[in-house]
Amino acid sequence: MNIVVYGAGAIGSLFGAILSKNNNVVLIGRKSHVETINKNGLIVKGKTNIKKKVLSFENIKNVSSPDLMIISVKSYDTEKTMIEAKKLISKKTVVMSLQNGLDNLEKIEKYVSRDKIAVCITTHGAIFSKLGVIIHTGFGKTIIGNPNGENTNKLFDIVKIFNEAGIETTVSDDIICEMWIKGIINSSINPLTTIFNCKNGYLLENPILDKLVEKICKESTDIAYSYGLDLDYNEMIMKTKKVIYETNENFSSMLQSYKKGKKTEIDSINGVILKIGKKNELNFFLNDFLVHLINSI
Repeated sequence: MNIVVYGAGAIGSLFGAILSKNNNVVLIGRKSHVETINKNGLIVKGKTNIKKKVLSFENIKNVSSPDLMIISVKSYDTEKTMIEAKKLISKKTVVMSLQNGLDNLEKIEKYVSRDKIAVCITTHGAIFSKLGVIIHTGFGKTIIGNPNGENTNKLFDIVKIFNEAGIETTVSDDIICEMWIKGIINSSINPLTTIFNCKNGYLLENPILDKLVEKICKESTDIAYSYGLDLDYNEMIMKTKKVIYETNENFSSMLQSYKKGKKTEIDSINGVILKIGKKNELNFFLNDFLVHLINSI
């Protein structure tokens, strides 16, 4: 399959490297990163060890229309990316969001119809070590689905190539719910790890932060329920703490962005939950506090 990964950061480079074993993959990323990859190959260390030449560009000037376009840029860059990426989208192209955040879908569907969109949720962990080098910090589950619940043969083909490459993947009939589950989990973990500059696991080790995780998770779940998601608070707490336990040595993507002096995705995670909470006149104090605090620092 011909695949373009638009956004060769940590997770985009990881998936691109793994998928390149059996497919034609092109990475679009920052100039310094792609130049290093073209010179030395893309190196993945940690849970996965790969060193492979993967064709990489700074822009789409020399790139052909793919069968699958994976969008893995930060949420705040989604719309800008789609303005450029739409030039590569043909009738055969599936556009797949591999991103954090709860507002990427509405940004992507301004440029491509929902029937051609897939959403990919993954709990694989990856960090950007240095130019051309990615650390795969933890295995996870990957779920793919169409936002309309119309899982076509093309979607099952994508799932097949993911599994064949070694990315354990299943199909979801309700990917919107899965997206919100991850969003609630991220809303409860990422801001706290950024504020306290800690690994995920510390949130369970510190009894005060452990309780705060539960309170944020409850507030986010209540707001999601008002939005039409049938999610149970106790189940969400269990899921959130399970993710923290399984990624205890990881630094969240929000903390990584903060440490690099980059903008975070707080507005696309807690910020979206906050807006819905305000609209539905629910308690949104914690999400409001986290959004303002992260943006202030």
